[in-house]
Amino acid sequence: MSDSVRTLLILIPGLPLLSAVVTALLGRRVLRHWSHLPTILALGASCAMSLMLLLEVRQPAPDDSTSGSVRFAQVEPLWTWIDVKDAFELNGQSRDFTVEVALRADSLTSVMLVMVTFISTLVAIYAAGYMRGDDGYGRFFAYISLFVFSMTMLVSVSNFVLLYVFWEAVGACSYLLIGFWFQKPSAAAAGKKAFLVNRIGDFGFAIALFLIWTTYGSLDFHGPDGIFGDKLLSGEAAYVGGGVGLAICLLLMVGACGKSAQFPLHVWLPDAMEGPTPVSALIHAATMVTAGVYMVTRCSPLFFASAADPYVVGYGLDAVAISAPMVVAGIGAFTALLAGLIALTQNDLKRVLAYSTVSQLGYMFLSLGTGSLIGITAGMFHLFTHAFFKALLFLGSGSVMHSMGHVIDMRRFGGLRKIMPYTHWTFLVGCLALAGVFPLAGFFSKDAILIEVFVQGHSHSPTAAYYQVLYCVGIVAALLTAFYTFRAFFMTFYGPLRVPAEAGDHAHESPMSMVAPLCILSVFAATVGLLLSSSFGQFLVQTPSLAYVAGQEAAHATGSHHDHHHAHQLVATTSTLVALLGIGLAAFLHLGNRSQAQWLATRWWSAWFYRLSYGKFFFDEIYIVLIVWPLRLVAGFSYLIDRYLIDGIVNLCGAIPPMIGSRLRSTQRGIVQYYAFASIFVLMFFLVAALYFNDFVN
Repeated sequence: MSDSVRTLLILIPGLPLLSAVVTALLGRRVLRHWSHLPTILALGASCAMSLMLLLEVRQPAPDDSTSGSVRFAQVEPLWTWIDVKDAFELNGQSRDFTVEVALRADSLTSVMLVMVTFISTLVAIYAAGYMRGDDGYGRFFAYISLFVFSMTMLVSVSNFVLLYVFWEAVGACSYLLIGFWFQKPSAAAAGKKAFLVNRIGDFGFAIALFLIWTTYGSLDFHGPDGIFGDKLLSGEAAYVGGGVGLAICLLLMVGACGKSAQFPLHVWLPDAMEGPTPVSALIHAATMVTAGVYMVTRCSPLFFASAADPYVVGYGLDAVAISAPMVVAGIGAFTALLAGLIALTQNDLKRVLAYSTVSQLGYMFLSLGTGSLIGITAGMFHLFTHAFFKALLFLGSGSVMHSMGHVIDMRRFGGLRKIMPYTHWTFLVGCLALAGVFPLAGFFSKDAILIEVFVQGHSHSPTAAYYQVLYCVGIVAALLTAFYTFRAFFMTFYGPLRVPAEAGDHAHESPMSMVAPLCILSVFAATVGLLLSSSFGQFLVQTPSLAYVAGQEAAHATGSHHDHHHAHQLVATTSTLVALLGIGLAAFLHLGNRSQAQWLATRWWSAWFYRLSYGKFFFDEIYIVLIVWPLRLVAGFSYLIDRYLIDGIVNLCGAIPPMIGSRLRSTQRGIVQYYAFASIFVLMFFLVAALYFNDFVN
């Protein structure tokens, strides 16, 4: 362990925080159109330090041979935030409630930090050109710095309490950035929608933390009693399964569904497109939506325990065993399919990419839901590769939007390859990577997911049939991904040149500050999968919690014994054919005069599906009817009770003293003799009453 790790762990989030403070204080009056400089410099330095931390983590100290995997974790406590003695009793032992502000370095943290800071740096450089001239230029970069600080802290902290704190901080920053143009009603509404939907998920996450505390007596990741601490490293950890274990994992998953936009809490993410395009790239590629995947990966021992000891519903032949990974995989697969079906008919380029993000996040949860080490690392690998090509696609859509006078409706422009060659070619690389075409990044990570789901479906497990169905869903989602991705590509860059009136006569390629990040991201989107496909999982398994899963699989022989080589060949061939089929269908329907697509949209046997897909399966309308309207009725009824009953009682109590006073006021006549007579009369009255009461008692 190196002392330099402590310095790096502090500076990586500390520099973006410093940048946020400096830009907020000086941006509007001092820095002005140079407000991007502190943010770019801070994020660039954090990225360099994240790479240095990655190199430090790659050289861990020798470990015991409990699981056969090298496990490295260095925890750096900074100060004690909360310290309550004898706060809780567990198994007859009194426990203290202590929360340390502690940062940790391990493989999972270092990978997330590199990805977050690298993408954020490129987005900040791009935003310097995209946001040029905006009235809130300084405020925008202050928010960006604060957003990156919150995300880097989220993946660096070493206890659940601070994880929740920065979980909320990320949500608050997303609210500020999605509603950045708050004068625009749709942007303000989108920010509120994202904030409120995430509160539902965060409520489940909070309950999960209470349940973890009462079950394990700790909320730390590290330490002798930590959830993923010394007992885990020594192989002595005992995680709870059954109903309690299932409840903890499902509540954690509720939180993940909110942040990572999984069904049924997926509705906020497409509307988040109302924010500036660099914000969309940051949210979708590197920050907020990856938090749920990270959290489930970090808690993989809890999910593994649920799989090893599932909760049984029913009796005898009707009994059904439910485990948390099964639920996670089912939600992920359904979300991937649902979002893909919606993306088929959307005409807003950014909205197509938004639903693509929802679908790809579904793939990641499908992989995590296999419950195996290979599935967990494959899901994280897809998160890593997805960051590069999704940032590329969103920034490419922003380049189109910038050139088209902020028009993003694909029906209003076309043939842009003729005037935007750099954007065209880099966008093509992103589309090929997203579609999973060999040898680009998406091919390796998506196939790793499908291979493991295929293997689980052909194992001897009782859940094999379930995973066979999920594999088929994954293949269909892959077909949809290739189709809607290239539909957007062909509609935007091919066909006759069409430029909307808002662009005027000066539609052209974006400035170099926007093009350069596109070129850099396209290189990574093309190569990162091939370069890291063989080593990513081996490095990630050095994380203590994942090494524990590896050890449990080895000890109990729960890993799959299916021929992975055969599965790889079969799945790779199938997914490649599916991707080519999707691209071919998109070319057939959306190149040329596009009459075939219009014909399909108007046929009676397909028009109903078109309306469902274009209407986003009417989830917003369903939620309005089932949730929003009833809550408004309750709110209206509560308002009436508060306004007329509670306020009426309070106002009555307040009106009584003035009413009595007004009556007594009439007795004030200003005559001294009258006051003397009244005083003597009252005195005599009390004397008679006292004598009478004394005689009555005696």
